[in-house]
Amino acid sequence: MRESGTLPSSRARLAAVLRATKEVVSINTTVKTLNLDRTAAAKLLSRWREQGWLRRIGHGLYVPVPLDLAGSEQVVEDPWVLVPALFGQCYIGGWTAAHYWDLTEQLFNQTVVFTTRRVNAKCVTAQGVSFLLHHTTQKRLFGVKAIWRGSLRVNVSEPARTMIDMLARPNTGGGIDHVADCLASYQRSPTYDGDLLVRYAEQFGNGAIFKRLGFLAETHLHSSDLAAACRARLTQGYAQLDPAVPSSHLQTAWRLWIPKRWKQGAT
Repeated sequence: MRESGTLPSSRARLAAVLRATKEVVSINTTVKTLNLDRTAAAKLLSRWREQGWLRRIGHGLYVPVPLDLAGSEQVVEDPWVLVPALFGQCYIGGWTAAHYWDLTEQLFNQTVVFTTRRVNAKCVTAQGVSFLLHHTTQKRLFGVKAIWRGSLRVNVSEPARTMIDMLARPNTGGGIDHVADCLASYQRSPTYDGDLLVRYAEQFGNGAIFKRLGFLAETHLHSSDLAAACRARLTQGYAQLDPAVPSSHLQTAWRLWIPKRWKQGAT
């Protein structure tokens, strides 16, 4: 349906859309709020962008620009609110979730996002924020918690699931040294659950996780129970402690190639 003469002024229409939406303005929201067709809604959003009221963050997606931030590159106070609109079915994980759950004090410049969407570009920048994307599957959308950021619900991996993701892909945890530190912090936290780690590792379905987790449980956590649970689930073949780090020493008990500097702590 096209715009009618009874519609309010442009500023009033913008106010109506902002009241109806959350942090991110979309074409669908504008269509529904103002009773427009998609073409008219897209043109209206584009016009508001040209006038400086909105900032485009993605295809058909905009955020309002506060007057005091009109000249700023970043106009959204909390970049996490962009994640659901930009990346669809997804969750925040890796080192970003580790910091959120106080498993590390280290800050990283990129926000790690696991999404079921096809990942063409591994790094996407929106509102001056860099998002590091990793593809995941529907079956691996478990162990995540919905949290409120403003008026939006954003998914973030639980502490145990955060550790499983980082053990599966150490690069999402800033490398195996940082992953080991996070695992030790998790063990000291009140939310630690070794059985949950094992269940999540089984559900994830990657044998390298048990090799890395068992090795770290034995050499860093000194947890005989967790190490035994991992040993009972070892798969055939060999993995690397960190695929990004040259590994010359084979730790046969865990079927794991480890870097030379880790050899002293290996059994």
